[in-house]
Amino acid sequence: MMGVLNNLTTLLLLSLLPVALSHVVKKFSDVPQCQKFFLEGTTPNLPGILYDGIVKNEGRYKPICQKHKNTYRFATLYDTTNKIPVFSAYTFTGCIPGRPDERWMMEPQLNGENNNPNMENMGGGIYNNQAGNNDYAQDVRRNPTDFKDVNRGHLFPSSHACSLDTQESTFTLTNIVPQDRTFNGGSWRKMEEHVREKLMSDCISNNGIKAYVVTGAVASKSNTLNNRVNIPDRMWTAYCCYNNKKKKWMAEAHWGWNKKEDEGKILNPETLGALEDMLNKHYQGKDGPVKVFPGDCPRYT
Repeated sequence: MMGVLNNLTTLLLLSLLPVALSHVVKKFSDVPQCQKFFLEGTTPNLPGILYDGIVKNEGRYKPICQKHKNTYRFATLYDTTNKIPVFSAYTFTGCIPGRPDERWMMEPQLNGENNNPNMENMGGGIYNNQAGNNDYAQDVRRNPTDFKDVNRGHLFPSSHACSLDTQESTFTLTNIVPQDRTFNGGSWRKMEEHVREKLMSDCISNNGIKAYVVTGAVASKSNTLNNRVNIPDRMWTAYCCYNNKKKKWMAEAHWGWNKKEDEGKILNPETLGALEDMLNKHYQGKDGPVKVFPGDCPRYT
């Protein structure tokens, strides 16, 4: 009898623990290891989508604690209707050179809540709630009128990852949007390199390099890839960190149109406040305004 009671007590205690294996969650705060990707554990405020950490339309928008090889790597809010991420959030703690083999993965729990919580290699199937490899497999010769000159654009770039396993984790299509090739390989790539260098030099804490980054995409009204995956109008990114040498918080933002661009184009640094002002034009509602980071981050300096 005592053994049965002990087992029941153990089961009760386990039921009270945070959900540590759940990949697609109701709230990012459900998983402490996932909440740490947000400054002060505070998620962005996007009117009509996410407010005070609560998703407004749970059937459409899915918080994903991105898990690879049994470790949480970053967080994503995913739009299952448009089949693109709204944003990905991660902590920058340094980076490693190189790029892993491109083995694209998918999120099993978007297809069923009881599926494997780890990312899985993607086959050639069609998925109801997320993009697949087939969506990006275009052939201009077979379908020249509907061909879209886009490729897979990372929100959390592998070049900002601190380990090979984390680099690999960024190659999930839940972290990807269809991005114009010239934009992805041009001003956006240069911006990612600029931000990486800024983070390395400006975000020095007592325990080394640490910055919080959120990168998102503003969905278009009707532009799609393969009649399934939304091609966003704009992409944006911002970081915030505490510079221990200067004894102050620092922030910077960038955004650009997701369209064909001329060679040599540059995305100039902007303030966090300017980014939030721009996003307020796209995300409107009574639960506004847009707030990417909590109050410590400077808005206009």
